[in-house]
Amino acid sequence: MGMECPCGVLVNAVSRRNNVRFSGQMGTVRGDLRYMANVCATTLDASSLSLQFTDTETTGAENSFVFVANSITSVVCRREGQNCEVTVRGTGLVNGVQFPFEAVFRDQIESANVDIVQSFVITGFFNQTGAAPVAQGAITALGCNGD
Repeated sequence: MGMECPCGVLVNAVSRRNNVRFSGQMGTVRGDLRYMANVCATTLDASSLSLQFTDTETTGAENSFVFVANSITSVVCRREGQNCEVTVRGTGLVNGVQFPFEAVFRDQIESANVDIVQSFVITGFFNQTGAAPVAQGAITALGCNGD
């Protein structure tokens, strides 16, 4: 982004074979999640965030969707020991319908530990249900290290 970001997150991550929930549906649906984010608290208008879910369980993959944030309203960075947790809130679209969302990304500093998407909830539509492990380095938190 050129300048230092006091609080934000860069995400390019995939988590496979997750059991997720959809509002109004019984049980869970298994599938793959792809997270993309480039978010900074000082440049919310220029920030971006998306989630793609690929249904790998249902015939016809009927639960697959793409969520794209159209407004990011808040970014909060919190240090957790050596790690950094970044909570992003706002609204976004799925098939032209707007929903509020909250995503919590955890950047684990130890190279032996995977990074984690702690939670991703699209209110009234989707819940990741539990933490989703992603590759180490797939989440880069900005602003927790006094950098």
